[in-house]
Amino acid sequence: MGRRGVPFGCGAGRSDWVFLRTSFSVGSNSPLPEPARRAHRVEQLTQALSLTSVQSQQVDAILLQRHTEVKAIHDQTDAQIDQVRQKGRHQIRAILTPEQKPKFEEFLKNLDQERKHKRLEVNGCRPIARLKLLQ
Repeated sequence: MGRRGVPFGCGAGRSDWVFLRTSFSVGSNSPLPEPARRAHRVEQLTQALSLTSVQSQQVDAILLQRHTEVKAIHDQTDAQIDQVRQKGRHQIRAILTPEQKPKFEEFLKNLDQERKHKRLEVNGCRPIARLKLLQ
């Protein structure tokens, strides 16, 4: 799988890919909670762009709103995906023999553990916001 990034516009017609990584707490492999990540991102932008305190507050509010919107979309689509997944599992169970069903349940248990582990890894590298600079 390739690197994940967000398009970062720098003037009319120009777009580069910027790879934003989630901030981690010092001495830990666990991602910071959303407010701390957002504060870190605001600080980075404040430094990089020489934002005023008013601009920094506005950026913080914008990032919070975008995070809320994206989380709502993720929550909705995650639930829909889970429904489809459960429907498929139910259909597979219906065609299995009694001897195959326990093996299938063990397979699903391992698959779900793998999926959970991968989701945690991906969340540590998920782009947190789509940023566009205006001149």
